[in-house]
Amino acid sequence: MKNKYKQDTYLVRGGLNRSNFKETSEALFLNSGFVYESAEQAEAIFKGEQIGFQYTRYANPTIEMFEQRLALLDGSEACFATSSGMSAVFGAMMCQLKTGDHVVSSSALFGSCRYILKEILPKFGIEVSFIDGKKIDEWKKNIKKNTKIFFFESPSNPCLEIIDIKQVCLLAKKNKITSVVDNIFASPILQQPVKFGADVIIYSGTKHIDGQGRAMGGAVCSSKKFKEDILKPFLRHTGPCISPFNAWVLLKSLETIKIRVYAQSESALQIAKELEKHKNVEKVYYPFLKSFPQYALAKKQQDKGGTMVAFKIKGKQKEAFKFINRLKIFDISNNLGDTKSLVTHPTTTTHKVLGEEDRQSLGITPNLVRLSVGLEDIKDLKEDILQALKS
Repeated sequence: MKNKYKQDTYLVRGGLNRSNFKETSEALFLNSGFVYESAEQAEAIFKGEQIGFQYTRYANPTIEMFEQRLALLDGSEACFATSSGMSAVFGAMMCQLKTGDHVVSSSALFGSCRYILKEILPKFGIEVSFIDGKKIDEWKKNIKKNTKIFFFESPSNPCLEIIDIKQVCLLAKKNKITSVVDNIFASPILQQPVKFGADVIIYSGTKHIDGQGRAMGGAVCSSKKFKEDILKPFLRHTGPCISPFNAWVLLKSLETIKIRVYAQSESALQIAKELEKHKNVEKVYYPFLKSFPQYALAKKQQDKGGTMVAFKIKGKQKEAFKFINRLKIFDISNNLGDTKSLVTHPTTTTHKVLGEEDRQSLGITPNLVRLSVGLEDIKDLKEDILQALKS
């Protein structure tokens, strides 16, 4: 099913591979290994001369269906599913890096992504330069002879900073650098970085893909050549494989992701507009607000503004905590992209690992609140926010 049907059809039928039992819903293969008809067949499969499954750490029919469906939605040639979004981030970089290499990264990152780049990669002798990703000149002037990767999130977590994907990826290609884009906030429904020239795209299946707080998972989308020659050998032998059950949950969740994300994005925009005019709100971050500094770029790259809204309450951490604690519908959680609306205080949770200086430089202040807008009635969500802001 390639280059034939529209996205909505792929959401339901992409990658479908029925067993001999001809089941309606995709089958769940909860086995760790596979058997062969002969020693000769086993040899041929391990040599790659014959197609066949070997071991679920390598591949599995259920996992393969999820990978093929997500690749179709993302617009990439191939996909490799992993145990979590962070294993996808780490694997996508480490599979192509060695001691002496250099990475250029946008500073605006999720706490764990920042930790990998700032704390873990240097332990392997890999140099990392953090820049203002919004400025193309910053990318240009930080290129070195040993630069191997450009890494960035767009939109970023939590302040929704937008990077010009096309410009950065074009610069990467001119200098034979691999562009790795974290597309978790937008999801493959609202943005396809491959259309703007991205080489590798990262997803957390835990977020919008599942979107219902049930399963961990991640994925790396790329060209077939990158997957087969660079990514697969690393991930197969280091073992961050997704379980077949989690892959099945994510596969089934893809059937409804567009309906969910579109509806959540519509509600998020309404909430952002409501917050923007409130007397107790200092600043609102939402890509599809006309007041957003990168509004034009966001409209160019994304189909909708997304499910996430960040804003600063007038006051300090005390006022932010008071608002969070007064909410009755929004659950306090560091997850995002869920059908249930969630609220997070980034300074003390998701971005605590960054340290005070790094947080301040990124605008992650004690009065910043991050909302993940769910599928509840928009009137109820607005009323909940307004009553919590009264104080």
